Amino acid sequence: MANKRSVRSRIRGRGGGGYGARKKHRGKGSTGGKGMSGTGKKAGQLRTYVLKYFPNYFGKRGFHSKIRNLDIINLKDIQLRKDEFLKAGIAKKTAEGIEINLQGYKVLSEGELKDKFLIKAGAFSKKASEKIVILGSRIQE
Repeated sequence: MANKRSVRSRIRGRGGGGYGARKKHRGKGSTGGKGMSGTGKKAGQLRTYVLKYFPNYFGKRGFHSKIRNLDIINLKDIQLRKDEFLKAGIAKKTAEGIEINLQGYKVLSEGELKDKFLIKAGAFSKKASEKIVILGSRIQE
């Protein structure tokens, strides 16, 4: 008659198969890696450490353009709001026309300019810069 296995040997999780209490053989290969490994989307084990010492680690990163952060304004809006800009001190009258400082804006081409302007802006669309020059005004980036 062959040896019969005891019931205790069949209990799940019992014994390590020759590897101690077993956590994947307790070798370096199962420790979760070194350095910043495991700091992905759900990085529970290192999240507090990472947030403390690398505050910008999580979140979106990528291409950063100065144009992306500019507000937009059309030529028609510049013409319509010239009095408002003069009152606010954004614009001033000079011998060459109205000098207007729109450094936080990208100028787009919709509309027309009736007065002469010297426009200083963060950026101009190609069509807007052509239009401004044709209408007798000047641009400065």
